[in-house]
Amino acid sequence: MKKILFITGSINQTTQMHQIANELPEFDCWFSQLFTDNAPLNYILNNTKLFNGTVLSNKFRIISEEYLNNHGLQIDFAARKNQYDLVVFCTDLIVPQRMRKTKTIWVQEGMIDRYTPWSHIVRNLKLPPTLCGNTSLNGSSNRCDIYCAASEGYRQYFAGKGTPKSKIVVAGMPNYDNLAQHVNNDFPHHGYVMVATTDMRETFRFENRIAFIKKAVAIANGRPLLFKLHPNENAERAEKEIKANTPAGTLVYAKGNTNHMIANSVELITQYSTVVYTGIALGKKVHSLFDVDELKRLTPVQNGGTSAKNIAALCRDYINYNGAAENYDPIMALAQHQAREEANLQLKPELVETW
Repeated sequence: MKKILFITGSINQTTQMHQIANELPEFDCWFSQLFTDNAPLNYILNNTKLFNGTVLSNKFRIISEEYLNNHGLQIDFAARKNQYDLVVFCTDLIVPQRMRKTKTIWVQEGMIDRYTPWSHIVRNLKLPPTLCGNTSLNGSSNRCDIYCAASEGYRQYFAGKGTPKSKIVVAGMPNYDNLAQHVNNDFPHHGYVMVATTDMRETFRFENRIAFIKKAVAIANGRPLLFKLHPNENAERAEKEIKANTPAGTLVYAKGNTNHMIANSVELITQYSTVVYTGIALGKKVHSLFDVDELKRLTPVQNGGTSAKNIAALCRDYINYNGAAENYDPIMALAQHQAREEANLQLKPELVETW
């Protein structure tokens, strides 16, 4: 049985990889939190708090592995137990050298951070993309064989930043490909202006949080407010800041289903958060530190929740492909899979009538 290793990170990345693996029962699927074989970086990770806000930290590994254990999934941290026929990455910012000898697929898991002048310098000088300190070069390093993008807008974006367009296929993004399903929910509040914060301070980026809170209050203009904190934030600090700078009765949630909260809101205010795409897909008026028109162009395709199946089909096809990586056509492979799926859907009613 051929083996596939899925690289995890945040809980969003981990659940997306789980969905893909669920569609590949004929393979021996294993999971590992994002890791590096770089000795100096590993020393920093193990002996300092410098990367505590990133998915390389032990905190994220504990959360991810708790999820994996709860679902009975196989863990092989740092790929120490097995040799693999395919590795599926949630980021190409770190691709250990020994993993590059194996077939690789990259899966987009969320929004890409703002591309800055420093990102440009790092890319042009061919420095390690992790030096950006954010995800601005994720999907643009051209280190994997196949790239699965969330939308045609993102496909164009990654191609413009250095990954050949022939490698990039619009497969959709699990967790963000069927956002209409969140409209019917049991979240008890409705009719508020929602604010989704970001972990900028925890990931070494500057943020004037008080100014952002006051801006949200101005946008709400007397309407009730609900703040949903980023899972990686210092929740105690954030809640104190919110309570001190918003009207009485403002709701603050550190946990809970963010998509349900957005579905019940009347307007959405974000910073740098993938959840802005939920607001856009559900027709909400949205605010973001990104250009909203650009976000609408990048919004993940809504394919009824078939992205994991699309990506799994590419995994299945590519792992059994015997030619050179540069000759593999993922766009054609996905198109053939989707044609087969459509033919099966059309065939089912005829079979029922025949029976």
